[in-house]
Amino acid sequence: MFALFEEAGKFMAGRILSEAESSAQVELDSGKRVKVKAANLLLKFDKPTPAVLLQAAQGVAADIELEMAWEFAPEDDFGFADLARDYFSLNATLEQQTAMLLRLFEAPHYFRRAGKGRFRKASAEILQLALAAIEKKQQLAIQIATWAEELSQGLCPPAVREQLYKILFKPDKNGPEYKAVVEASRATHKAPLVLLQHAGAIDSPYQFHWRRFLLENFPKGTGFPALDAPQIVDELPLSTAQAFSIDDSQTTEIDDALSVQGLGSGTVTLGIHIAAPGLAITPGSAIDQLGRARLSTVYMPGYKLTMLPDAVVQNYTLQEGRDCPAVSLYVTLDEATLEITASETKLERVHIAANLRHDQLDTLVTAEWLENPDFEHEIGIPRISIQREQLSFLYKLAKHLKAQREVVRGKPENFNRPDYNFKLLGKTGDEPAGNEQVQITTRQRGAPLDLMVAEAMILANSTWGNWMAENGVPGIYRSQASLLPGVKVRMGTKALPHAGIGVKSYAWSTSPLRRYTDLVNQWQIIACARHGKTAALAAPFKPKDADLFSIISMFDAAYATYNGYQGAMERFWTLKYLQQNGTTEIIGTVFKDGMVRADDLPLVLPVMGDAPRGAKVRVKLGDIDEITLDVHGTVVERLDTPAEAAADAPANQAEEAEDDEDDTSAGPIAIAVDMDEPEAASAAEPAP
Repeated sequence: MFALFEEAGKFMAGRILSEAESSAQVELDSGKRVKVKAANLLLKFDKPTPAVLLQAAQGVAADIELEMAWEFAPEDDFGFADLARDYFSLNATLEQQTAMLLRLFEAPHYFRRAGKGRFRKASAEILQLALAAIEKKQQLAIQIATWAEELSQGLCPPAVREQLYKILFKPDKNGPEYKAVVEASRATHKAPLVLLQHAGAIDSPYQFHWRRFLLENFPKGTGFPALDAPQIVDELPLSTAQAFSIDDSQTTEIDDALSVQGLGSGTVTLGIHIAAPGLAITPGSAIDQLGRARLSTVYMPGYKLTMLPDAVVQNYTLQEGRDCPAVSLYVTLDEATLEITASETKLERVHIAANLRHDQLDTLVTAEWLENPDFEHEIGIPRISIQREQLSFLYKLAKHLKAQREVVRGKPENFNRPDYNFKLLGKTGDEPAGNEQVQITTRQRGAPLDLMVAEAMILANSTWGNWMAENGVPGIYRSQASLLPGVKVRMGTKALPHAGIGVKSYAWSTSPLRRYTDLVNQWQIIACARHGKTAALAAPFKPKDADLFSIISMFDAAYATYNGYQGAMERFWTLKYLQQNGTTEIIGTVFKDGMVRADDLPLVLPVMGDAPRGAKVRVKLGDIDEITLDVHGTVVERLDTPAEAAADAPANQAEEAEDDEDDTSAGPIAIAVDMDEPEAASAAEPAP
């Protein structure tokens, strides 16, 4: 005796070895023995064998018309054998009964299960809805197959092009466009990004990078709501200082300015004046929420996304010719020894006498011009509204402050690599088109004007960081425990040493128009200026404030993302520069095994060829991929001797340890298309 039974949603048949009232012992064709509940036994038969029965039944089931079976079925629950007798004949065979069971089971849109071997037909309304859904699914499957075929042939359907960035980076994995890309990738054995490139889906590499960045970081767009900048209501005294800023020509958010008073008197007062949006913008206000959402200005060659609306920025920026509200740090120094004898913070208005631009003055305001009063450039120098003596003093002070920090650091800072400036020529709109002619120029780190500003800002950030801690007011600090390899800079609320800079504590406070952390610290500093030792009671953020930790976490993530995008776009324009200038070879230095850093461009790339670390080499460039930002090279010639490389090794190793942020070339682009997902079932074959 054989039995047909259901087990875990599957139909099986085998020989009955023994049978009790509630169960039976059944041996399958494989020899496996299973215990089957009596309720699960659907048919008992003597012949044919189970394998023959199931094979014959599957053939008959394929010919059963579901619509006719649905018409024959009674309104109440029924058994499969009963419907087989209504559909075929009163003498329905064992094969026909089994066929009806299989057919009913695989058609849940016509018949729902009502028990073991029992069913109930769907209502006419539900059936029509189910059939419409199946038809829609079938049509969708056809559409997916059509799109996949077009992609495989190198054509990009408009629907896929419109969803390109969502498909790659934030896909709806049930969407037909996504499924078409997956299906075509599997069929052609091409990676999704390669497939889409070959199909012409990406017509602008620049837009690919830009729109990807916007999708991930600004899905609602980059615009700001119309908001008026709040006015500063404090009656602020006017400072006697005449301040000046030093920035790049493209800078519109002028956060900081300097002043020098008392030259020749033996006691000099250095003024570090910071734009004061914190005097008007309050925590929790609408504009504060904008700043907290964006957290920092986003920089890239030829464009930027400001942290705050431009109209708001212009209300507080330190604009030349205006008396601007400022949080000022006055540092009193002995003119001869440059020893700091006192410091004081004031909330005031400061007259901005000039906005100097270092990219226009770096070649003129040189170390020799500053250190030698008798030196004059042969071509002369344009009239600068700031006295030469003030700039000379600031440069002298900057070198002194740097030397003091280097004592704490335990070794000098290296400025062996230049900073690179990108200028896009012929840019017509606000945003670059991606095909502009790019000009790359260098500015050596530590140039006099750059050093003056850098050291003054370090002095302000460290002085204010210490001051907040002394008053028990929490701030947002950057710290580094040591200069040992692998010890990173951390952000936190405690005033801890920053070994990399060589200061007791360091709190970003000098760019409140460009960094949200600086605006937060400015609120805390303003509380210290107004309330002194009782500032902790009045400051917006209290010790162990959960909101402060949340800001640090969000800022850390956003700042890393923005910096990563800036680096990617600088690499994009560097590769564009190579193409535009027909550059096929570069000179560089091997700084890691198989990695070269170009000498005159901000470019790091993997290379093939035998060259040891520290060797200066000529590299032949391979093909450039503007989507992956990838370029490989081959070492074709070594340009130095082993002895020369060995002599430079200590400096190179120190430089690598301190400045490894660009030590990697372009990596693979992480896309969200999962090729390992199981293939979807056919729309024509609904799951049971």
